[in-house]
Amino acid sequence: MDDTFRRGPLLLISGRANLPLADEIGQRLGNSIDTATIRQFADGELFVRIDKNARGRDVIILQPTNAPAENMVELLLLIDAAKRASAARVTAVVPYFGYGRQDRKDQPRVAIGAKLMANLMVAAGTDRVVSIDFHQHQIQGFFDIPVDHLYAAPVFTRFFREKGLKDLVVVAPDVGSAKMARGYSKRLGATFAIIDKRRSGPNASEVMNVVGDVEGRTCILTDDMVDTGGTIANAVHALKDRGADKVYAVATHALFSGSAAKNLSATPLEEFVVTNTIHIPEERRFPQLTVLSVGGLLADAIRFIHSNESVSALFEIEDNN
Repeated sequence: MDDTFRRGPLLLISGRANLPLADEIGQRLGNSIDTATIRQFADGELFVRIDKNARGRDVIILQPTNAPAENMVELLLLIDAAKRASAARVTAVVPYFGYGRQDRKDQPRVAIGAKLMANLMVAAGTDRVVSIDFHQHQIQGFFDIPVDHLYAAPVFTRFFREKGLKDLVVVAPDVGSAKMARGYSKRLGATFAIIDKRRSGPNASEVMNVVGDVEGRTCILTDDMVDTGGTIANAVHALKDRGADKVYAVATHALFSGSAAKNLSATPLEEFVVTNTIHIPEERRFPQLTVLSVGGLLADAIRFIHSNESVSALFEIEDNN
């Protein structure tokens, strides 16, 4: 018997963290987002109910787990509800995996938050996880279930190829972003530079040096996420001080905490290109911001998973389009 038939039709459910992305994915798949009742009691406690029959169905739950923490709780409750409703398989599509920065014990008496979140998702009943650009690749190993780790790089490289920028240098804003920046430089036919950054504390950094030739060049700063924007803002000023002609920046996950939008808009950035893994409200947008969609990438992943086809092609960073 065909496994797709055994599992029944697809059931797409979304939490409240990024409904516009969920609607886009549903349109691309030709499926409406099936409703779930999500409400809060007077004290803030969450109540979740899946409104359609989930028995024997292939349930996809869409929810990034950026702050507030109730986004993660909402995801866990939806997973639990699906399992208790006898879903055949539950796949958590988490475009942005929160707590990913807490991926190791780098000082005494701290939690490994990324591992804890992975444990909670597995304990709730998740059968498979789909995500984009983990903060560190080893987070895949924190899950004891299959993980499809996708990359936003093809979306960004297509965008910059179409721009036709010349004399490019891709710049890593810190050592942790060096591997990503090298990948972009290879695919865009650009040279590579790196910024020597020192952290004085959480969300605080200082540029010490720029290693590489940026004078008179068009620079593209690359990172997986931007929170307060301090690292990118400092890097932009450092590159301009060293004679860079134009500076662009890309980041997959646009958290934009606090005054990030205001601070970034005040920099001499030509354009800041991000994706819609996280919903960006209007008050966190600024003139230089461009938001690209990962809806097509996630829709393809869901389609392949549901039909038991290989998802390997979507892991490739190289854009063949």
